[in-house]
Amino acid sequence: MSERVDVMSGDERLGLTVTHRRYVPYSHAHYAGNLVDGAYALGLFGDVATEVCIRTDGDEGLFASYSDVQFRAPVRAGDVVEVSATVTRVGTRSRTLEFVCAVVCRGEGAGSVASVLPEPLVAVTATGTVVVPSRP
Repeated sequence: MSERVDVMSGDERLGLTVTHRRYVPYSHAHYAGNLVDGAYALGLFGDVATEVCIRTDGDEGLFASYSDVQFRAPVRAGDVVEVSATVTRVGTRSRTLEFVCAVVCRGEGAGSVASVLPEPLVAVTATGTVVVPSRP
């Protein structure tokens, strides 16, 4: 039995996008230059995936796997990041999500100076699968 629901089926869950924004605190810097480890973005992907599951299925769901993760640019303490998840496939119990973590504001190092970036800087992308309970 196939888990795939064809895009032509008109499933309203396909294309749903959920977005969160978060300030990256200095307490999360682990490396020189106030760099934050990549796991920080993955944790945010879990948060946004939870909201997707709640919106699509009325359950927090469980994160099952990543099939692709790309670290494209650094995330630093003092940044404001925007994290989004978009539903790209709906199965019987599984959902495939595309994730993007983009830096939208960046601290400029000295004191509290920061600026809004002219264009978001894509820092991390990923594809992941979540599962939700069967419904009777």
